[in-house]
Amino acid sequence: MTLSRRTVIWALAATGSLSVAGPSSAPAGSSQSVDDKIDIALNRLYASAPFAKDLSTEAKGILVFPRVTKAGFLFGGSYGDGVLRKGGVDIADYSSVSASFGLQVGVQWFGYALFFMNDQAMTHLDNSAGWDIGVGPSIVIVDRAMAVKHSTSTLTQDIYAFIFGQNGLMAGAGIEGSKITRIR
Repeated sequence: MTLSRRTVIWALAATGSLSVAGPSSAPAGSSQSVDDKIDIALNRLYASAPFAKDLSTEAKGILVFPRVTKAGFLFGGSYGDGVLRKGGVDIADYSSVSASFGLQVGVQWFGYALFFMNDQAMTHLDNSAGWDIGVGPSIVIVDRAMAVKHSTSTLTQDIYAFIFGQNGLMAGAGIEGSKITRIR
Protein backbone atom coordinates (compact mmCIF):
# COMPACT_ATOMS: atom_id res chain seq x y z
CA MET A 1 0.00 0.00 0.00
CA THR A 2 1.45 3.36 -0.99
CA LEU A 3 1.74 6.30 1.37
CA SER A 4 -0.92 8.30 -0.48
CA ARG A 5 -3.35 5.37 -0.33
CA ARG A 6 -2.74 5.01 3.42
CA THR A 7 -3.36 8.72 3.84
CA VAL A 8 -6.68 8.50 2.03
CA ILE A 9 -7.79 5.48 4.07
CA TRP A 10 -6.77 7.21 7.32
CA ALA A 11 -8.66 10.35 6.26
CA LEU A 12 -11.81 8.39 5.52
CA ALA A 13 -11.53 6.63 8.88
CA ALA A 14 -11.05 9.97 10.67
CA THR A 15 -14.05 11.59 9.02
CA GLY A 16 -16.11 8.45 9.49
CA SER A 17 -15.53 8.79 13.20
CA LEU A 18 -17.89 11.77 13.22
CA SER A 19 -20.74 9.39 13.94
CA VAL A 20 -18.82 8.00 16.91
CA ALA A 21 -17.51 11.33 18.19
CA GLY A 22 -20.67 13.22 17.25
CA PRO A 23 -22.82 15.21 19.61
CA SER A 24 -24.49 13.30 22.37
CA SER A 25 -28.17 12.96 21.64
CA ALA A 26 -30.90 12.82 24.20
CA PRO A 27 -32.57 9.44 24.60
CA ALA A 28 -35.82 9.05 22.72
CA GLY A 29 -38.74 10.52 24.60
CA SER A 30 -36.68 12.88 26.77
CA SER A 31 -37.57 16.23 25.21
CA GLN A 32 -36.77 17.94 28.51
CA SER A 33 -33.11 17.00 28.00
CA VAL A 34 -33.18 18.57 24.54
CA ASP A 35 -34.81 21.72 25.95
CA ASP A 36 -32.17 21.86 28.68
CA LYS A 37 -29.34 21.60 26.11
CA ILE A 38 -30.83 24.43 24.07
CA ASP A 39 -31.37 26.59 27.19
CA ILE A 40 -27.81 25.96 28.37
CA ALA A 41 -26.40 26.77 24.92
CA LEU A 42 -28.38 30.01 24.64
CA ASN A 43 -27.44 31.08 28.18
CA ARG A 44 -23.76 30.42 27.38
CA LEU A 45 -24.11 32.46 24.17
CA TYR A 46 -25.93 35.34 25.90
CA ALA A 47 -23.27 35.46 28.64
CA SER A 48 -20.46 35.73 26.10
CA ALA A 49 -22.31 37.95 23.58
CA PRO A 50 -24.96 40.24 25.14
CA PHE A 51 -25.84 41.50 21.63
CA ALA A 52 -27.25 38.00 20.95
CA LYS A 53 -29.65 38.45 23.88
CA ASP A 54 -30.77 41.78 22.39
CA LEU A 55 -31.31 40.11 19.00
CA SER A 56 -33.40 37.36 20.57
CA THR A 57 -36.13 39.86 21.44
CA GLU A 58 -36.38 40.98 17.78
CA ALA A 59 -35.83 37.63 16.02
CA LYS A 60 -38.72 35.82 14.33
CA GLY A 61 -36.99 32.53 15.17
CA ILE A 62 -33.71 31.17 16.52
CA LEU A 63 -32.15 27.97 15.18
CA VAL A 64 -29.73 26.63 17.81
CA PHE A 65 -27.14 23.90 17.30
CA PRO A 66 -25.71 23.42 20.81
CA ARG A 67 -22.95 21.02 19.74
CA VAL A 68 -21.49 20.49 16.27
CA THR A 69 -18.59 18.07 15.85
CA LYS A 70 -16.09 18.81 13.10
CA ALA A 71 -13.27 16.40 12.20
CA GLY A 72 -10.89 16.08 9.35
CA PHE A 73 -7.65 14.87 7.89
CA LEU A 74 -7.58 16.08 4.28
CA PHE A 75 -11.24 15.04 4.00
CA GLY A 76 -13.41 16.54 6.69
CA GLY A 77 -16.95 16.92 7.82
CA SER A 78 -19.18 18.18 10.56
CA TYR A 79 -22.50 17.19 12.08
CA GLY A 80 -24.82 18.58 14.72
CA ASP A 81 -28.46 18.45 15.81
CA GLY A 82 -30.42 21.60 16.50
CA VAL A 83 -33.82 23.04 17.36
CA LEU A 84 -35.79 25.93 15.90
CA ARG A 85 -37.37 28.12 18.55
CA LYS A 86 -40.10 30.68 17.91
CA GLY A 87 -41.37 32.76 20.81
CA GLY A 88 -39.59 30.52 23.32
CA VAL A 89 -41.30 27.35 21.97
CA ASP A 90 -39.42 24.53 20.23
CA ILE A 91 -40.98 24.17 16.76
CA ALA A 92 -38.85 21.64 14.86
CA ASP A 93 -35.62 19.63 14.93
CA TYR A 94 -32.86 20.20 12.37
CA SER A 95 -29.48 18.76 11.42
CA SER A 96 -26.40 20.62 10.22
CA VAL A 97 -23.97 18.72 7.96
CA SER A 98 -20.92 19.80 5.97
CA ALA A 99 -18.09 18.15 4.06
CA SER A 100 -14.75 19.56 3.01
CA PHE A 101 -11.48 18.69 1.38
CA GLY A 102 -8.16 20.44 1.84
CA LEU A 103 -5.29 21.00 4.20
CA GLN A 104 -6.93 20.20 7.53
CA VAL A 105 -6.40 17.98 10.52
CA GLY A 106 -8.04 17.70 13.91
CA VAL A 107 -11.31 17.54 15.77
CA GLN A 108 -13.35 20.45 17.08
CA TRP A 109 -16.66 20.99 18.84
CA PHE A 110 -18.65 24.21 18.78
CA GLY A 111 -22.18 25.50 18.90
CA TYR A 112 -23.91 28.05 16.74
CA ALA A 113 -27.17 29.93 16.64
CA LEU A 114 -28.91 31.56 13.69
CA PHE A 115 -31.21 34.50 14.45
CA PHE A 116 -33.86 34.90 11.71
CA MET A 117 -34.78 38.57 11.69
CA ASN A 118 -37.67 38.72 9.22
CA ASP A 119 -40.56 36.69 7.87
CA GLN A 120 -38.89 36.17 4.48
CA ALA A 121 -35.91 34.43 6.09
CA MET A 122 -38.23 32.23 8.16
CA THR A 123 -40.28 31.38 5.06
CA HIS A 124 -37.12 30.38 3.20
CA LEU A 125 -36.13 28.04 6.04
CA ASP A 126 -39.66 26.61 6.34
CA ASN A 127 -40.01 25.98 2.59
CA SER A 128 -36.54 24.51 2.00
CA ALA A 129 -36.11 20.76 1.72
CA GLY A 130 -32.52 21.40 2.79
CA TRP A 131 -30.98 24.84 3.12
CA ASP A 132 -27.35 25.50 2.20
CA ILE A 133 -25.83 28.33 4.21
CA GLY A 134 -24.44 30.83 1.74
CA VAL A 135 -27.38 30.30 -0.66
CA GLY A 136 -30.61 32.18 -0.04
CA PRO A 137 -31.14 34.89 2.58
CA SER A 138 -28.20 37.09 3.53
CA ILE A 139 -26.36 35.87 6.61
CA VAL A 140 -23.79 37.68 8.72
CA ILE A 141 -21.51 35.97 11.22
CA VAL A 142 -21.31 38.24 14.26
CA ASP A 143 -17.94 38.66 15.93
CA ARG A 144 -17.20 40.70 19.05
CA ALA A 145 -16.26 43.83 17.11
CA MET A 146 -19.52 43.81 15.18
CA ALA A 147 -21.56 43.19 18.32
CA VAL A 148 -20.07 46.31 19.93
CA LYS A 149 -20.85 48.52 16.91
CA HIS A 150 -24.44 47.42 16.30
CA SER A 151 -27.75 47.64 18.09
CA THR A 152 -31.15 46.18 17.32
CA SER A 153 -32.08 49.48 15.64
CA THR A 154 -29.24 49.16 13.07
CA LEU A 155 -30.09 45.64 11.89
CA THR A 156 -30.26 45.24 8.12
CA GLN A 157 -29.57 41.55 7.44
CA ASP A 158 -31.92 38.58 7.18
CA ILE A 159 -29.97 36.27 9.50
CA TYR A 160 -27.28 36.78 12.14
CA ALA A 161 -25.08 33.85 13.16
CA PHE A 162 -23.09 33.41 16.37
CA ILE A 163 -20.47 30.68 16.89
CA PHE A 164 -19.77 29.83 20.53
CA GLY A 165 -18.18 27.28 22.85
CA GLN A 166 -15.31 26.29 20.57
CA ASN A 167 -13.15 23.41 21.84
CA GLY A 168 -10.71 21.10 20.11
CA LEU A 169 -7.69 21.11 17.88
CA MET A 170 -8.82 22.63 14.56
CA ALA A 171 -8.08 26.20 13.60
CA GLY A 172 -11.36 28.10 13.32
CA ALA A 173 -14.97 27.09 12.96
CA GLY A 174 -17.11 28.01 10.03
CA ILE A 175 -20.68 27.38 9.01
CA GLU A 176 -20.38 28.45 5.36
CA GLY A 177 -21.31 25.50 3.19
CA SER A 178 -23.27 23.73 5.90
CA LYS A 179 -26.53 22.13 4.83
CA ILE A 180 -29.39 22.52 7.29
CA THR A 181 -32.25 20.05 7.00
CA ARG A 182 -35.46 19.71 8.97
CA ILE A 183 -35.56 16.31 10.71
CA ARG A 184 -39.14 16.46 12.05
